[in-house]
Amino acid sequence: MPRWMSARIATSTFLIVGDVASYFAAYSFLRPLLPGSTGDTLVERTFALAALATIILYASASLYPGYRLHGHEHLRRRIMASIKIAALTAIGAVVLPGESQLLLAIFGFLCVALIVQPAMHWTVRGMCRRLGIWGDRAAIIAGGNHTQALIAHFADNWQYGIRAEAFSSDMAEISPDRRPSIALITGDADSPVAELATMRRTFAEVILLSDTPRLKVTGVRPADIGGEIGVRLAAGERLANFSLLRRAVDLAIAVPAILMVTPFMLVAAAAIYAIDPGPIFFRQAREGLSGKTLYVLKLRTMYTDAEQRLEALFRDNPAMQAEWATHFKLKRDPRILPVIGNALRSTSFDELPQLINIIMGEMAIVGPRPFPEYHLRAMDSEFRDKRCSVTPGLTGLWQISGRSNTDLELQQQLDEFYIDNKSLWFDWHILLSTIPAVLKRSGAC
Repeated sequence: MPRWMSARIATSTFLIVGDVASYFAAYSFLRPLLPGSTGDTLVERTFALAALATIILYASASLYPGYRLHGHEHLRRRIMASIKIAALTAIGAVVLPGESQLLLAIFGFLCVALIVQPAMHWTVRGMCRRLGIWGDRAAIIAGGNHTQALIAHFADNWQYGIRAEAFSSDMAEISPDRRPSIALITGDADSPVAELATMRRTFAEVILLSDTPRLKVTGVRPADIGGEIGVRLAAGERLANFSLLRRAVDLAIAVPAILMVTPFMLVAAAAIYAIDPGPIFFRQAREGLSGKTLYVLKLRTMYTDAEQRLEALFRDNPAMQAEWATHFKLKRDPRILPVIGNALRSTSFDELPQLINIIMGEMAIVGPRPFPEYHLRAMDSEFRDKRCSVTPGLTGLWQISGRSNTDLELQQQLDEFYIDNKSLWFDWHILLSTIPAVLKRSGAC
């Protein structure tokens, strides 16, 4: 058996064990609430059967090991598998009268497991990476200077399961057990099509990349044309029911959230006024859907004379001006209020008044961040028009992929990828990933 296949089997085994542990944790959490004794009850046997069936569905959905899948696709496949098992359980509850309690117990069991599984899955993947068995080796065949950029890209995004390395002409002479199992070919490589036959004999799998860090053709989907295989360029979900459902989800989250955080915002407001008397909220014009101007609300984290302080800083420190031109942020910003300003920005708590913008329909929970005019001027008109085609969001793909550490070019790539691939599953993945991003305090939104 090739070494890469053995590593895949070992990784898949660890992931299955992790899911089993997640189900056991869900059972342990729910056990005090269940009827019956601690013996082998019907509920416990049904839990075990539901967990086994769900894991089988996970395997059929290629989630073991789940390489080369985006986080939102992992989330979609796991939720769909759990929904199928819940539906079968509901049918069983109808067929077997008096089993409504069993139905509720199974629903709770599957929901709790879905909450536990992402953390367990991330832990197991990290362990497999440390053991050196995570990911498939892949030879990069790219033109220009893209090879090193792709190697760095897959190293940073190791969760995709690609261990990239530069292609060398002598790989065909190396035994299959020692060479990479995958070839990744970019569209800018020199005559890749002419070499496909040779590549297929050398590698177990050949993948033509449409998306790279420097070559973006986002929204590519497989397509079936009269039984023939092709690709199509999708533009995300644009159906009316998608917009209505998305709006309902936004309100379901924003209305309770604003009620919960209002007391904390009042405390923050008092601290802001105590340090620098003046307006508590900061209202800034930004570009919204269809190019309309919206006024985003934020808790003020800067001195009231922030603009004058910034101009004075640029006059005395050209390096700071260069940093601003690249990121539109400063790591050491003299405009920020001491203590409270950094605390609000690093936790993104200053953005929470934008829940009001969401309730008013001017923003969404997830979407490209609305940028101020000075930021938009650095972007080309075509990209600005594309950003205006969707509702701006409180959080987005940029915030969970690097936040303030990303430059303008990467911000644009992330926004384009989201716009071309937007879906409710993608939104849920971004929303759930925002929580650890904020807890890590990896920058302001």
